[in-house]
Amino acid sequence: MQNNLKISFIGGGNMAAALIGGLAGKLTAAGNIHVVDINADSLAKLQQQFGIKTSSEIDATLAASDVVVLAVKPQQMKGVVAQLVPHIKGQLVLSIAAGIRAVDLSRWLKGHNAIVRTMPNTPALIGKGITGMVATEGVSKEQRAAADAIMRAVGETVWLDDEKLIDPVTAVSGSGPAYVFYFIEAMQQAAQEMGLTAEQGNALAISTFVGAAQLAAQASDPVAVLRERVTSKGGTTYAALSSMEASGVKQSIINAMKAAAARGQALGEEFGQD
Repeated sequence: MQNNLKISFIGGGNMAAALIGGLAGKLTAAGNIHVVDINADSLAKLQQQFGIKTSSEIDATLAASDVVVLAVKPQQMKGVVAQLVPHIKGQLVLSIAAGIRAVDLSRWLKGHNAIVRTMPNTPALIGKGITGMVATEGVSKEQRAAADAIMRAVGETVWLDDEKLIDPVTAVSGSGPAYVFYFIEAMQQAAQEMGLTAEQGNALAISTFVGAAQLAAQASDPVAVLRERVTSKGGTTYAALSSMEASGVKQSIINAMKAAAARGQALGEEFGQD
């Protein structure tokens, strides 16, 4: 536990709250965490829940931070970063915003180059997230370790060598929970159309997803092998998967994820404009 690590969050939304919940009193003392947000209700809730420090404006307090976490919406980032410039010296800047490229953050911060860009996902809200991470050349070994520890407070981390891979990460895991929810919705609807109650369909669909995901995580065999073991030629599963193949379900999922990655790249170009 790095008791003396001082962390400032710019933005106190759901993802910031999830990170603070994993950090306060664990990675660092609650008194070392500072949150800046214009929403007084959010600040009051965070202060009451975690005992952290809060403020409604960016000020010189940030200069004492070891890490500044950018947790605001992408479209707000440029304006917020402009307010940080007088207070950013050698600190690590860690961004959890989608679409904002490190090169643009560095430019807005007048050449600051100790930046880690991340792409977490919403299961972080229950400590089950996974985050793709990439560091600029100015990030020290100690800062990289601090960034990893911060994001591991809400799940697993995957480090990348090329920032361009953040867009595929966004498509796979950042947007991924929505694909899972979408499939669960379809299973629930099918259950009801076949005569089960909404409650029964909900329980069956969600428990099946949870159990299958845990089996995939714990098994030594590839998921393709696990799928084959459930699929007897001419059986019920075979009929279902044959129908999906005929409808092009797998390729549709692949195409959708590529569309998500392309949109992530486009957002970076759009938000990075001066």
